[in-house]
Amino acid sequence: MQIADVVFGSSKYYALCGFGGILSCGLTHTAMVPLDLVKCRLQVDPEKFKSIGNGFRLTVREDGVRGLAKGWAPTFIGYSMQGLCKFGFYEVFKVFYSDLLGEENTYLWRTSLYLAASASAEFFADIALAPMEAVKVRIQTKPGYANTLRECVPKMYAEEGVWAFYKGVVPLWMRQIPYTMMKFSCFERTVELLYKHAVPKPRSECTKSEQLVVTFVAGYIAGVFCAIVSHPADSVVSVLNKESGSTATQVLKKLGPKGVWKGLVARIIMIGTLTALQWFIYDSVKVYFRLPRPAPPEMPESLKMKLGLTE
Repeated sequence: MQIADVVFGSSKYYALCGFGGILSCGLTHTAMVPLDLVKCRLQVDPEKFKSIGNGFRLTVREDGVRGLAKGWAPTFIGYSMQGLCKFGFYEVFKVFYSDLLGEENTYLWRTSLYLAASASAEFFADIALAPMEAVKVRIQTKPGYANTLRECVPKMYAEEGVWAFYKGVVPLWMRQIPYTMMKFSCFERTVELLYKHAVPKPRSECTKSEQLVVTFVAGYIAGVFCAIVSHPADSVVSVLNKESGSTATQVLKKLGPKGVWKGLVARIIMIGTLTALQWFIYDSVKVYFRLPRPAPPEMPESLKMKLGLTE
């Protein structure tokens, strides 16, 4: 199948970037459901679930192996929607803010540009994710409440109305916006540094496969930082969605400074792998559809002249 080249910044370009986001977030988060389930249970019931291994054993003993897949449907739908907005809007906002700044300032302020574009994209992505995240956590952490998406949604709606699905959106912003800002800015700057200092030849001379290896490594490094930055808020979201009627402040007080870091090792493994795979899948989609993949930024000639760096 011959795919025509797509113009950078066109609506087709953004649509395909959004499609890449759906695949990268939907597939990876769904694959991680067993580990995510155990992590949520460690955060919500530390008395019963002592460690990752113990959490897996208890879950299999109580619910069988099928129990490890609890919450896969809301995870797949929710994170696909989140991926569409996260990656699609990131590309939109990156171009939008870059046009506002102009070529020279885009280069000088590139880290701030990545931070602003990713924060703007995640704001909308979390509104798309919130309903399914609430359903997922309720299924995973309230034994006997509901086993499937079809069973859980009407029950939650009958008990608390539409608010049940959006009460977690502010804590989600607290968790996801710093996480995404770290994920995108750290990834972009790591790619730049890897090509500058670790890869022995310029990016233009690297094969597509070599470029995708760099993408994977940069994604993993970014993922480790992401996990640390967003973990306390993640603990709050897990407890908040389990308990009806509590607020984020009450949960924070109850968990205390030590409690918010419970389950961090599991999350570093999970988020490191997840972020690396997400960037790898996203970049692979760009390669497959022959989307423009701009090289890491270089100083514009006009700025070199101003700074007296030209020969």
